[in-house]
Amino acid sequence: MKDRIKSLLKEKNAILLAHNYQPAEIIDAADLCGDSLELSIKAARTDAEIIVFCGVHFMAETACILSPDKTVLLPRTDAGCPMADMITPAALKKRLAELPPMPVVTYVNSSAAVKALSTICCTSANVIKVANSLDAPEMLMTPDRNLAMYAASKTGKKIHLWDGYCPFHNALTPEDVMRVRAAHPDAEFMAHPECPPDILALADVIHSTSGMIAYAGTSSSREFIVGTEIGILHPLRKAHPDKRFYPASLKMECLDMKKITLADIVHSLETLTGRVTVPEDIRLGALAAVERMVALA
Repeated sequence: MKDRIKSLLKEKNAILLAHNYQPAEIIDAADLCGDSLELSIKAARTDAEIIVFCGVHFMAETACILSPDKTVLLPRTDAGCPMADMITPAALKKRLAELPPMPVVTYVNSSAAVKALSTICCTSANVIKVANSLDAPEMLMTPDRNLAMYAASKTGKKIHLWDGYCPFHNALTPEDVMRVRAAHPDAEFMAHPECPPDILALADVIHSTSGMIAYAGTSSSREFIVGTEIGILHPLRKAHPDKRFYPASLKMECLDMKKITLADIVHSLETLTGRVTVPEDIRLGALAAVERMVALA
């Protein structure tokens, strides 16, 4: 089936993207693997006419925002993100009407329509830099309250929280971490900033998924406890076969990230089904928020 995918990608002038949380067989078949935004940026720079995004819906939308001239396919259009669903444009407008005028910083894990109402976007890797780039002393950060609390603790800014969260990162408890630490006392604990503050307080380092992969390569440690969705274990082990990686908890598994199969990719490429589009007025608003963030680099 992987050979069939390679053949179809060549035939259709397509590129296959896989988020770091995807199943191992999807990651192994992909042209590019990584965080959602970095994948969309890299894909936009290619001459591929079709982007097949193995991830969830907001990720495919981001690819549309950055590549309006390309066809974007999500092999399972029912692959969503619970956190992204915790905020709507109507709810954001209502909240803004209740607050004094202030910038809105929106995590890329959100719909294009929410991005379009935002001042600037951020990722888990650059949220501190984005918050510090704004002159305003206070801001609203959506939709992840844990990421917002992390940014507030590192910037000194007053950050108003949206009551959203990733159910899988939010479910990790200190007891989970201490249990794995007791079993692997020499391991460093890497946590994702979507985790609650009491988890981040236990972490040796805090990184995005791609940040974890990079850090594991530079660290002198040989063992790591990984505090993020368990799909990351395969790319970590693939990148660093001489090191050991242990999940902080097996309950940190996003079923939406596991929906796409190799058969779904074949079907999507053969029939060009699963197309994701973003209306142009929304795309332009979302693009402005994304471009403000990218300009900081």
